[in-house]
Amino acid sequence: MDDSLQAQVKIYLAHLDGLISRGGKLAEGLAADPSDGSVIAATRAWQEECGVTINQLSGGSKAHWLARAFSQAFLLRSDTGSAVEGAAPEEIVKRLLDVLEQAVAILSQKDDAAITSASSAQPDPHRFDFVHNTEIRPVLEQAYTDSRHAFDEGKYFDALLNSCGILEAIVTDALEQKGLTALIESGAPTEKISDWSFETRLTVAERAGLIRSGCARLPAIARSYRDHGETGPRPVISEREARLAGQVLHVIMRDLDPGR
Repeated sequence: MDDSLQAQVKIYLAHLDGLISRGGKLAEGLAADPSDGSVIAATRAWQEECGVTINQLSGGSKAHWLARAFSQAFLLRSDTGSAVEGAAPEEIVKRLLDVLEQAVAILSQKDDAAITSASSAQPDPHRFDFVHNTEIRPVLEQAYTDSRHAFDEGKYFDALLNSCGILEAIVTDALEQKGLTALIESGAPTEKISDWSFETRLTVAERAGLIRSGCARLPAIARSYRDHGETGPRPVISEREARLAGQVLHVIMRDLDPGR
């Protein structure tokens, strides 16, 4: 990636992080008082800014999956599954936050194509079909849902813990599929993969070309997430740390499933 494109990426990522932070505060305000006029006005202005940003990332194409995701965020699903107008403001904000996080995940990839247009592929609704171990797919789906709910509820420790658990599981699955013999040839430890630390698994996966360098953005507290399980100490996790862990997870999911 050339320097000018890298600078553009940094600008977009900073802008998206700002939009996500503002959106989180607006969601809290709407949850507290859905009729607050000042919050409603601020929400509309924020939505317009999101629309401009998504339009830029989509290259002005309404057919682009980011643009479609933005439009669909405003729709309410009926009991039959058909789309009708009128989703609640707080729900719209949460959906738009999800779209923004997907945009961050794409931009965090270190390739020119991802920046030129934030990927032309529509995300696969079956998030973990790329995982070779079919038995853990439903577990991962549930953990992913739990992580999103925990984040929405301000339970950032639980959100980060789930995101990191999913990240380790999908990277481990890719490593096992590659095979220990092949990994050792590229400089991996000779111990069983199950004995490797979380950090080692990420490092080996990147060295073997299974993932890119997206894990560089993983917060330090996330790298030691194993030390903070259900019965261990519960450190204070910031909203930003939990969000970054989720963003990195999205990046690695896309690395392991390029068709997303």
